[in-house]
Amino acid sequence: MTLRPVQHRTRAAERAVKPRDARAAVLSIRSVQRAVRTAQQRGEIVVFTNGCFDLLHVGHVRSLEQARRLGDRLVVAVNSDASVRRLKGPTRPLLPARQRAEVLAALHCVDWVVIFSEDTPLRTICCLRPDVLAKGGDWSLDTIVGRAAVKSWGGRVVRLRQIPGIRTTNILKRMKNPQR
Repeated sequence: MTLRPVQHRTRAAERAVKPRDARAAVLSIRSVQRAVRTAQQRGEIVVFTNGCFDLLHVGHVRSLEQARRLGDRLVVAVNSDASVRRLKGPTRPLLPARQRAEVLAALHCVDWVVIFSEDTPLRTICCLRPDVLAKGGDWSLDTIVGRAAVKSWGGRVVRLRQIPGIRTTNILKRMKNPQR
């Protein structure tokens, strides 16, 4: 039996394999801003996406993985509980923002998660100045919040593929009426 020499991993490879505490990746806006600036100074492309992520499903996972492939780092902004209630109604969210953020942060493709309280992520986008703004394919380009801002500093906006029929609202309807 021949022994192979040990191959040394690059820092990126070590970071990819090293387990991390998901809670540590849920950051304040200022901490995410510093992390984004540091990554961009290293020449990394930072991608931003956002949503309620009230009930994480395969559509979310595939969109997040697709968004991450657009750059080197992925920031996910999560609507606060009050913001979700204003957008989706009094019975939502199902889970508190901190829990939703932690579940997202545990995904391998997500680097940082930040919670925002406004109805749109425009303030957060302008604060972070990502290189790429990615949003689900159910949004038309002209309705993507932050599009003009990102383009103004030379960034790009990408519509992600969507999986037809996979939506939190549809899952909740099936849960209420399993015979459907």
